[in-house]
Amino acid sequence: MAMPLNILFVLTDDQGPWALNCAGTPELDTPNLNRLANQGLRFTNFFCASPVCSPARASILTGTIPSAHGVHDWIRSGNLDKAEMDRLGIVNPYGGYADEDKPIQYLSGRRTFTDALAEQGYRCALSGKWHLGDSMTPQHGFCDWYTLGKGGACYYHPDMIEHGRIQVENRYITDLVTDKAVGWLEEMADGDSPFYLGVHYTAPHSPWEPEHHPADDIRRYADCTFASIPDLPDHPGLTTGPVFGTQRRRTNLVGYFAAVTAMDRAVGRLLDVLDRRSLWESTIVVFLSDNGMCMGHHGVWGKGNGTFPQNMYEESVKVPFLIACPQAAARAGQQVEDLASALDIYPTLLDLVGIADPQVRVLPGRSLQPLISGQTDSHLNERPVVICEEYGPVRMLRTTRFKYVHRYPYGPHELYDLAEDPGETRNLIDEPGLQQTAAAMKRDLELWYRRYVDPDVDGSKEGVTGLGQLCRAGLFANRAKVYHADRYKEKQP
Repeated sequence: MAMPLNILFVLTDDQGPWALNCAGTPELDTPNLNRLANQGLRFTNFFCASPVCSPARASILTGTIPSAHGVHDWIRSGNLDKAEMDRLGIVNPYGGYADEDKPIQYLSGRRTFTDALAEQGYRCALSGKWHLGDSMTPQHGFCDWYTLGKGGACYYHPDMIEHGRIQVENRYITDLVTDKAVGWLEEMADGDSPFYLGVHYTAPHSPWEPEHHPADDIRRYADCTFASIPDLPDHPGLTTGPVFGTQRRRTNLVGYFAAVTAMDRAVGRLLDVLDRRSLWESTIVVFLSDNGMCMGHHGVWGKGNGTFPQNMYEESVKVPFLIACPQAAARAGQQVEDLASALDIYPTLLDLVGIADPQVRVLPGRSLQPLISGQTDSHLNERPVVICEEYGPVRMLRTTRFKYVHRYPYGPHELYDLAEDPGETRNLIDEPGLQQTAAAMKRDLELWYRRYVDPDVDGSKEGVTGLGQLCRAGLFANRAKVYHADRYKEKQP
């Protein structure tokens, strides 16, 4: 009997859908991601579940929306034990808080697809960023655990956790994560069990100053004009100010491109192992980012929380998605234009490896296996395609033509005709001829969320600001401190 397919799952941090050479940014050097796209499929309309890291990552793993799993913003507290951080002299890059006393497992009690894989005998390993609380403790089926202590770190001197110990390393984090992953991949290739290997890079998240990245990669872009990237005035709602603003355009873009290229080189090392160990025919390879990123697009430097109120621009909510697997071999090198979402990952991976998990029946996503294999007959996948996105009180519904953004409780709301205005420059919410369209999309959005929201952790009723989450949602007594922005503004980096 053939062994079930292995899974190599590569997840990046803040990589926009445009940030691939093969996605139309010719000055960006990503030969290995181009190589993966040529060996598999590239989805050109793939959406995250929330345009910020922790809720997006929680949705990938659980297949549920933020208003069901309760992670609504990036995790600001509960990653590490504060006493241990103080003992080692580790500084939280987001500021130190009395609230960060003990680790919090934000997904405790939630089922993930790695739980399902582990139950079926998969060896599950994680190398890289977790950022879902309690970084010290392996969770959700993972038996191998090499992760970043805090949610973020500088590229050099990251705090890494292995075997329950935390140590500050004096190496480039992209290389550290890859070295561990390559070692495990070689080892698991000789094993008797199928494996799931998650390789979670911090790249290309900031910082982008030249000292944070390999000198050769910085020099590669020293004379680049970045002609593919819009050069616009800062967005009036920009929250990142002069740190990421247009006045630092060249520094930001050189560092961002360097981070992507260094990460691409690391991915090449993983693909080389697949070549050398003849693993392509027995392995599903997935590459995506947690959320998108604007690097000057719309005058924004950041993702959903790059503006206040939070934005739902295409560059924030779409991500690159590549998949190579035996089921897609006959379509290698093709692009898939159908709308798809990170909520589809849970059912898709389990479908591809042949695991029937009852949880799939209640999830909002659907298996992409018919799109991957080219079997597009409607009876093969009867669940309708719905692309919804949320970030606290901001929700979005996307069709092939229109995008509707609703901000609870007071707005402002938005409607874009992406067929006529792909750059989202004209908000048509007050256009007389489109009032029925806006009303219908609002109704569809609210009906969809009514089906999948857990009322106890409903983000539309939380004051999510983009400044971080301090405890598990759903505890009424804690809600005032979870998202109360004014209290922590002086801590904002």
